[in-house]
Amino acid sequence: MKRIAALLLVLVAALGLTGCATSPGQDGSSVVGQWGGVPDGAPVLVFSGEGSFTGNDGCNTLTGSWKQANDVVTLENMATTLMACEGVDTWLSRASTAKIEGMNLTVFDAQGGEIGVLAHEGTKN
Repeated sequence: MKRIAALLLVLVAALGLTGCATSPGQDGSSVVGQWGGVPDGAPVLVFSGEGSFTGNDGCNTLTGSWKQANDVVTLENMATTLMACEGVDTWLSRASTAKIEGMNLTVFDAQGGEIGVLAHEGTKN
């Protein structure tokens, strides 16, 4: 009986992870992988296939979860460090959504204003 309960728990957990599944862009594109980060120290977002992301704006570290519907990516539950770095534009910490446009990820703030663009670096996690 304990074995069946353990199997059911694993099945429920696996089904829960599929809840992080996304709808790829109209051209089949997925946000999974690395966007930005070149040269070293440049703003970067890295999206995992499990629905989480990490990033860095050149000063602060970011982490959270994401969902994709067609070409639009919504960043959720974002947490960021709040270090003050002289001469660093911390625009990425204001990210709320992003849109895949070919090999670029255009990033928008909570008001829908474009705040930056990250190029896809071809890294798949």
